[in-house]
Amino acid sequence: MAGDARTLIEQAVRRLLEEVPALKPLKLVVGVDLIGGRSDLQSFRLELPAVDVRKDLATDARVRVEMRREHFNPLAEDGTLTAWHKAYDVGRLKATGVQQYLQLIGQVVAKEEERRRLRKARHGV
Repeated sequence: MAGDARTLIEQAVRRLLEEVPALKPLKLVVGVDLIGGRSDLQSFRLELPAVDVRKDLATDARVRVEMRREHFNPLAEDGTLTAWHKAYDVGRLKATGVQQYLQLIGQVVAKEEERRRLRKARHGV
């Protein structure tokens, strides 16, 4: 069952930071926009590394993430890094903002995914 959006955002971010520990020290303000049906928009301000989530327009955000609520809820509840990456690749998750931050996050995620592939190959999984 879906929880409130603020709690789901916090839960999802904490899980992703556990999967990609290299992102834990990143100091960044992210605007999170969840789009519901009929022009319903919920905006949140996510501050890292503290994982502080507040309902706010996040006018100081360096990165903005946008996603429809029906796609966000299942990912937030139990999505893995791979599932989030797939959502981004197919356009269900949109990220905009300062290009240097977006590139840095992309590079760190790619390196983590490569480490996982190598571990699986080594262990024959």
